[in-house]
Amino acid sequence: MSSSLTLFRFPFFAMGSPCEIQLYAQNQKQAAQIAHMAIADAERLEQRYSRYRPDSFLSQINCIAQSGGSIEVDEETAGLLNYANTCYQQSDGLFDITSGLLRKAWNFSSGHIPEQSTIDQLLDHVGWHKVDWNGEVIRIEAGMELDFGGIVKEYAADRLATLCWNAGVHHGFVNLGGDIRVIGPQPSGAPWQIGIQHPRNKGELQRLELHSGGVASSGDYERCMVVDGVRYGHILNPKTGWPVQHLAAVTVIADLCVVAGSASTMAMLQQERGPAFLANLDLMHLWIDTRGDLGGNLC
Repeated sequence: MSSSLTLFRFPFFAMGSPCEIQLYAQNQKQAAQIAHMAIADAERLEQRYSRYRPDSFLSQINCIAQSGGSIEVDEETAGLLNYANTCYQQSDGLFDITSGLLRKAWNFSSGHIPEQSTIDQLLDHVGWHKVDWNGEVIRIEAGMELDFGGIVKEYAADRLATLCWNAGVHHGFVNLGGDIRVIGPQPSGAPWQIGIQHPRNKGELQRLELHSGGVASSGDYERCMVVDGVRYGHILNPKTGWPVQHLAAVTVIADLCVVAGSASTMAMLQQERGPAFLANLDLMHLWIDTRGDLGGNLC
């Protein structure tokens, strides 16, 4: 059966990133039907959880939060909130979905460092511990916001891969802006070759072979600015309001892309403690710090 399969590629744009689904299928029609079903789910998740869409459910939550109100959420949203709570606990409060508010201080296209007073004002409204979440209803203090940016894209990669698998495709992968979830190996049993971008150079840092699972990377190179020779990246410490400094990039492999993504972000937030944090997770990983030193069990 595998010898009759053909590889089909379906590029699309979602969640602010170029994306692609690659599927081995018996024909174009089968592949297109399955890919378009998966892409529609990515669009559904973006419409539901994008902070940029005023009609999203996330925007509805944040609108209610402006007056310190509460709202009952559905099962899918509850799952994301429970996972966010787990990440908050595991990271000693560094992985915090209320910290997106700090983006109002940091404009990485401006080339200007914000005033500490501006950061301090926003920090008054940051902190998952201030949120009342009982598993069904969430109440947020006035002035706070939620941002699923560190979770939902990776969650979407897992969902799309599962949808494709359940629809009968067992060889392929989903790539959502570099967050990757493998559906299954190539029909021959060979792994997929995945290149990891070097955070400072245009070339590859490492090439991975993946038969299954998910891979995600975090780094200071996606949105950043350099001021007086100092690089400021978009990953912000929710306790200080300032960008992390020590690690330049982290890549993690896990059974689920959402786990790989949150683990890589948590490691970046741990800064000097990041390598030890990763070692304790017992996941395949690779890190490079701002001095160019390389480490991890994928080296």
